[in-house]
Amino acid sequence: MKQKLIMLMLLLQLLFLNSLSLTHSSLKPNATITVMGLVYCDVCSNNSFSKHSYFIPGVEVRIICRFNAASSRTREMITFSANRTTNELGLYKLDITSLEGVTCAEEAEKASLMASCQASLIGSSLDSCNVPGYKTTTDQVVFKSKRSNLCVYGFTALNFKPLKKNLDLCGKQ
Repeated sequence: MKQKLIMLMLLLQLLFLNSLSLTHSSLKPNATITVMGLVYCDVCSNNSFSKHSYFIPGVEVRIICRFNAASSRTREMITFSANRTTNELGLYKLDITSLEGVTCAEEAEKASLMASCQASLIGSSLDSCNVPGYKTTTDQVVFKSKRSNLCVYGFTALNFKPLKKNLDLCGKQ
């Protein structure tokens, strides 16, 4: 569990640091939002990342996000829905660029981005690890950059399990 959290934090920090070097010409740049997470095989079927667990490439994940955008005249709800496939590191990522009317990194409560995002497993790319464990998550960590109006949403990891637990690797627990 600690390993996946460390990996997710490193990925988010790299993305966040890269965004700080971006330059924008306007005083209030349009929001850029990134939603990302990991999918792993929970070999021991204990809903945690163990030394036998591994990240799964090729997994289909459904991402749905809703944002309240406030302009001077209206309040709007913006909804994004997309399917993404995990890369060779088990990472899925959705970039929502140039989101007008959304100020994701504002401090003021009434101007801040109100969002709800969810990621759900669609299907595994592996026959040996295709039983959903944590199949839906709304738990996330949010990183914000005022300078570039960037928000990064990092979901807790989703997982699949094998049909049968490998007792030789995992014991009888």
